[in-house]
Amino acid sequence: MRTVVKGKNIEVPDRVRSYAERKLSRIERLLDDRSEALLELSVEQHRSAAASHIAEVTLLIDGQMLRGRAAGPTHQAAIDDVTDKVERRAVDYKQKPLGERGPEGRQVLERLADGTSEGTPERRIVKTKRFGIEPMFEEDAVSEMEDLGHSFFIFVNAESERLNVLYRRFDGNYGVIEPMIAGDYTTGRDGRTAARKG
Repeated sequence: MRTVVKGKNIEVPDRVRSYAERKLSRIERLLDDRSEALLELSVEQHRSAAASHIAEVTLLIDGQMLRGRAAGPTHQAAIDDVTDKVERRAVDYKQKPLGERGPEGRQVLERLADGTSEGTPERRIVKTKRFGIEPMFEEDAVSEMEDLGHSFFIFVNAESERLNVLYRRFDGNYGVIEPMIAGDYTTGRDGRTAARKG
């Protein structure tokens, strides 16, 4: 496994780098030589001192990305937390049947189940989920989404008090969808007023 430890706008001390590499080596037993682990460390000034040091891990396993994010009073504490999270996810991933690990395997299984060698079976809603939503800031929504390992997250924005959808973009950054009722005017991120066109 190839491991990269880097800082976001900070210099990573050698002792922290060594600590991170030692902790991430625990996951190597689950991975092969083609796997990669990227650990990014940062400090967020707007957070409380107990959660200002951030550790984010991205694992590349069989072409699939597993992510984890944790905050703590020190980078070592955040590394401990995020390593536990991604290790659990890696174990879950490796224990999945091969066909469930990625979209290619799923598509093959769907075609076999449908009795066809080509095409995709008709899509339908097979599950409905209900959950309570509490107001939170975008940074907290990102953290929550990463903790869950999802590619999107629905939350009530604490600033606008509106329902928002946070999603991960293909470039690895995040986007936020701010829905509005038809004909309703709202101020966007750039400060301009926008309205839905009918």
